[in-house]
Amino acid sequence: MNNLKMMTGRGALVLHHARVPVCLLAGGAPAGVPVAADGTALVDIRIADGVVVAVTAPGDTGHDLAGRHVWPMLIDMHAHLDKGHILGRAPDSGGTHPGAREATTRDRIAHWTREDLLRRMDFALACAEAHGVAAIRTHLDSHEGQGETTWGAFDTICARWSDRVALQGVALVPLDAYRGDYAVQLADLVAAKGGLLGGVTRATGGTHGGGLDDIDALLDRLFTLARERDLDVDLHVDEAAEADALPHVARAAIRHGYQGRVTCGHCCSLALLPEREAAQVIALVAEAGLSLVTLPTVNMYLQDRRAGRTPRWRGVMPVQELRAAGVPVAVAGDNTRDPFHAYGDGDMLDTWRQAVRILHLDHPFADAPALAGPVPAAITGLAAGSIAAGRPADLMIFDAWSMDQLIARPQSDRILLRRGAYSAARAPSYAALSPPDRPRNG
Repeated sequence: MNNLKMMTGRGALVLHHARVPVCLLAGGAPAGVPVAADGTALVDIRIADGVVVAVTAPGDTGHDLAGRHVWPMLIDMHAHLDKGHILGRAPDSGGTHPGAREATTRDRIAHWTREDLLRRMDFALACAEAHGVAAIRTHLDSHEGQGETTWGAFDTICARWSDRVALQGVALVPLDAYRGDYAVQLADLVAAKGGLLGGVTRATGGTHGGGLDDIDALLDRLFTLARERDLDVDLHVDEAAEADALPHVARAAIRHGYQGRVTCGHCCSLALLPEREAAQVIALVAEAGLSLVTLPTVNMYLQDRRAGRTPRWRGVMPVQELRAAGVPVAVAGDNTRDPFHAYGDGDMLDTWRQAVRILHLDHPFADAPALAGPVPAAITGLAAGSIAAGRPADLMIFDAWSMDQLIARPQSDRILLRRGAYSAARAPSYAALSPPDRPRNG
């Protein structure tokens, strides 16, 4: 493996005997190459001038990986770069959704200047880059009085990181923000910045499952604004045990002809519906052409948390049932070191590894890796997450020969290739966030 570091970036390179999940090969397994029981195939990956030129059956020459796993860099299609790394500075949330909402609001009002946002976004992206993330869609708190500052900082970040991590932005406001005049300003801002229109299906200061008696009218306003500006839509939906906004979103997408252009994240309450009712909602979601994103680490952190009581459910959407119905479902990381999730480091491989265990995406593994690569790529339109001729050789090489080995360890010794060259990127020290983000007792 150390020899590989020295060989990369010197023109042509063949990664010989690389084991790749077939779902991460854009063209499938090469002709004549058998597919193993865990959905992987042994191939040669031919690279020239930083680009994959071919994926072929194993030949006779190249840098022999002896069957080690090689993956493309992954996509995190639901993140919150503007919230990240405020833990210790923001008030304690108690680990609950209402507590996280209040703590984040207080921190936003007190601290979210352009300089603060740039420092924390840069830090989060440096972490993601070091872990092999090629693209991120981030939701951006866009409340009146905050939106222009945040989107301005995000503009700078997009330019700064354009050759390392592809970025998309989504406006995030409570759905009742679409009642007033600010909705037009927000939609114009998002259109000017090339983002997506979005929101969260709860009222300002409220919780999922209540306070939006006019939800259909609010969704109609949102979709109308999006249609007028040709914007896609990405929403936080039903992030609670009892909530019912998802069918309203699906019907709105159908009313406005927005099939295939709407993404919904969380959808936690869907898992607790009676089987027949859940099947009906899933069928409606499929008819509406919605794409869904599950955020397992964050939803397990927040959902069903009560002091002194062990949680009784996992808080994740019914991924297997949705996929069986033809609904595209991706896995993403969501929050990192903020009141909504106290942990994480922007590592999509870690998120995916946890998702496999939480969601039982194994026995067999089948196409489970697609949830962090080709599926979010298809939803977002971002050109990452799979290996194919003509694409940049942005790859991860693991000291693992099977799917179970890859999942069993953190893979902290993974080797990253960016444009076919060894990447020395490493996660930054937390000292880079000090003194503004220094814990109050530090």
